Order: sequence, then structure tokens, then C-alpha cells
Amino acid sequence: MTIRSMTAFARETLSTEQGDLTIELRSVNHRYLDCTFKLPEALRQLEPRFRDGANKKLARGKLDCMVRLQLNSESSSSLEIDNDRLDKLLQSAAAISQRLPQPGALSALDVLQFPGICQAEEVSFDVIISGAMTLFSDALHTLADSREREGEKLAEMVLSRLDGIEAELVTVRKLLPELMKQQRERVISRIAELNIEVDGNRLEQELVHLAQKADVEEELDRLDAHIAEVRRVLKKGGPCGRRLDFLMQELNREANTLSSKSQSSGTTMAAVELKVLIEQMREQIQNIE
Repeated sequence: MTIRSMTAFARETLSTEQGDLTIELRSVNHRYLDCTFKLPEALRQLEPRFRDGANKKLARGKLDCMVRLQLNSESSSSLEIDNDRLDKLLQSAAAISQRLPQPGALSALDVLQFPGICQAEEVSFDVIISGAMTLFSDALHTLADSREREGEKLAEMVLSRLDGIEAELVTVRKLLPELMKQQRERVISRIAELNIEVDGNRLEQELVHLAQKADVEEELDRLDAHIAEVRRVLKKGGPCGRRLDFLMQELNREANTLSSKSQSSGTTMAAVELKVLIEQMREQIQNIE
């Protein structure tokens, strides 16, 4: 399975004898799958089927579906006149006119408005409904393909930042032995400056304690583990945005701990760079399905 973005757009059109049909799909990032459909009244019955199709194809994102239907003038309903009913109406109107002192003229519009004289031939929407279902399926497929292409770019960006983080971790690990040595020398030098006698065993205990407080190997190991998990999730693919977002929180927590334990400008700068890279990943992961 591939990584998908939640941001995409698709537009499909279809021309039939009855008219032109257009479907537009827009999706953006969202915590869950949230679908909104704007359909013409003639196609309102399709909303449950559209929603079911979207639920099967998409896992997360806010989806807006806009359907436009423009009927052709040639397909407008034609009027059929019931001649038998018209003859009876005219006969009745003539009989009534003879009995009225001042009868008014009966206009053609009056005749047309009389119930049953004209009947409109109903336009069949079967072709349009069938076309709308096919068109929505095509648009949804186009949208999913677009989300996949964008998702591939997001995955490449995340992997690039992971490479940068691993490079920083290598730098920090190279600095640690020298930092531990410098810390020990500073303490011993300070004691010498104060010209005081200290218990050798107690001094060693304190030095070990200081070394443990400054030791970040555990944080580095956890960062390595989180990086490996991010790579595994990206390789597996599928809807994984929430898990990746959680992993970004874990990476940031370890980077903050590394910064708080920093004993030199080198490790401090490395921690800052780690947090910058993690934030860059987090911003892009917000768009992953």
C-alpha cells in the first residue's frame, strides 16, 4: 500500500442528450472522514450511494462534492394537449357564454391553465443518474490517484528529514566521549583550584553521578528506535497519518530531553536542528491520510 495525502482535487464532465453533468471533488486534511455533498434536486437520491463510495475509497480527510447539471433546451418537457377534454371545455364555455349577459372572452392561456388540458411529458433521468454514478466513480478514482502522487512526495520529504536526523545523531555520538572527558577534567581542575582535600571514592561517585545526568545514550537509542518505526510505517503504507503524528511527538520529546541534558554548544545546536527537522516532518504529516 502507498502513502496518500489528504489534499487533492478532481473534476469530471459528461455530456448526454438530456444535458451536461459536472462533478468536482475537493479534499483537505481532517481528523476523520467528513463528506459534504451538494447535489441538484434531481440527483439528491444519489447522495447515500456517493457517500458509500467515498467511505470505501477514502480513510480520512474532508471531502466536498459539487455536482452541476445543465439540462439542454431541446430536452425540456413538451406539452401534449388532450383534444377530447379541450372540445368538452370549449363546448361548456360556449354554453355558459350564451347564458351570461356580458360574457368575457376565453383566452388561450385560460384554456391551457385548465386542469387536464395539457400534460407535460416527463424527462427521463435514468441516463443522467447512471452517468452520474459512473462520473462520480471516475472522479473518486482520479482524486485517489492524485492523493497517492502527493503522498509519495510527502513520504520522500519525511525520509529526507529522517536522514538529516540520523546524521545529527551520529555527530552527537562522536561528541559524547570527549564531552565526558572534559566534564571530568573540569571538576578535578576546580577542586585543585580550591586547594581542598576530598575523599577519592566520594569524588568518583560524584563524577559517575554527573556523567549519568549528562549521559544521553538512552535518548539517542530511543530516537533511533522511533526513526526505525517511522521508516517501517512509511514502507508499509496505507492510512498511517495518526501513527506518524504520534511518532513525531515521541521524537520531539526525546529531542527536548537531549537539549536539557546538553553540556556543550555542539550538542545544543544538534538538539535544535533535530527539533527543526522534526517540526518540518510534523507539518507535512498533518496532510497524510
